[in-house]
Amino acid sequence: MRNTILGRFRLIGLIEGLSYLTLLFIAMPMKYMMGEPIYVKIVGMTHGILFIIFVMAQASLSAKYKLNWKDNTIYFIASLIPFGTFFTDSKLKKLEN
Repeated sequence: MRNTILGRFRLIGLIEGLSYLTLLFIAMPMKYMMGEPIYVKIVGMTHGILFIIFVMAQASLSAKYKLNWKDNTIYFIASLIPFGTFFTDSKLKKLEN
């Protein structure tokens, strides 16, 4: 899976999606319910870096597979929605075949 641009993009999407869920459902409740803002700082920074890597990987994927603007838009918007990268992963599996 990690040997191709598509495989790396799928892996980065998975990790980025998990970091987003960690930020939303673990770090933010810790900040607002328990008064511990350090978790948001750490997880938020990590997620931000992963998101930048995701966008760069998407640009590489788009160039190699000549994705149209609609697919690029869907992948980008899905990365902004919780659980979105997991739903687009099935569409990406089809490109692999």
